[in-house]
Amino acid sequence: MPLLEAKGIVKVFGKLTALDGAALTVNENEFHGLIGPNGSGKSTLMKCVAGAEQPTEGRVRFADQDITALSPSERARAGMSLKFQITSVLPTLTLYDNILLALQGQSSLIDLLLSRSRDALHDQVMAMLNQFRLAERAQDAAATLSHGQQQWLEIAMALACKPRLLLLDEPTGGMSLEERRVTGELLQPIKAHCSLVIVEHDLDFIRDICDRLTVLDQGRVLESGTVPEIQASKSVQEIYLRRA
Repeated sequence: MPLLEAKGIVKVFGKLTALDGAALTVNENEFHGLIGPNGSGKSTLMKCVAGAEQPTEGRVRFADQDITALSPSERARAGMSLKFQITSVLPTLTLYDNILLALQGQSSLIDLLLSRSRDALHDQVMAMLNQFRLAERAQDAAATLSHGQQQWLEIAMALACKPRLLLLDEPTGGMSLEERRVTGELLQPIKAHCSLVIVEHDLDFIRDICDRLTVLDQGRVLESGTVPEIQASKSVQEIYLRRA
């Protein structure tokens, strides 16, 4: 049974139909890429899955539960985590405290009021910083990080709650080639316990880390399959040439 299944997703904004019956299926421990030309509906489909937008039509199921009407916070509690394209780290706080706050979202109110959670969560905070090669900067303000490092910090924050599914919207935007390479390395280990849906324009990056790809064009699914299948698809090649 798929971990995530979105079917017949339609999203209408006034006179614009951004999604027209789009679908997405993601299995456990799978890295799944959403690609397509600009304006094809990738980010809108991601937002419908995450609950940031409600579909005009269609259903979304996650972990064998219909979540179509659930709020983003309810989806997060069900095991879904989202990182949008624009970073949302707290720049004046240290890296340590950014991760701590992400973890404290799971703490009880009494623990927070009595300040019990900081010491209890120390090992988890440092483990996340180590995983994303940021431990040496633990006490630095997030604002002092490079753009790529801020993206890594936010991914670490999104993973702090141990989600079953992580949604990433263009995580390598603005990164150097070396930062993109390292990002791929940092994401690979999470596959053991977390599936991934990623929207990305860097086709080389997404090809290297993903198991399957879904290609959107004008709000509809053009193709869905393994990376070799998508690379060999004439229809996929045509849309990229047409939009080049």
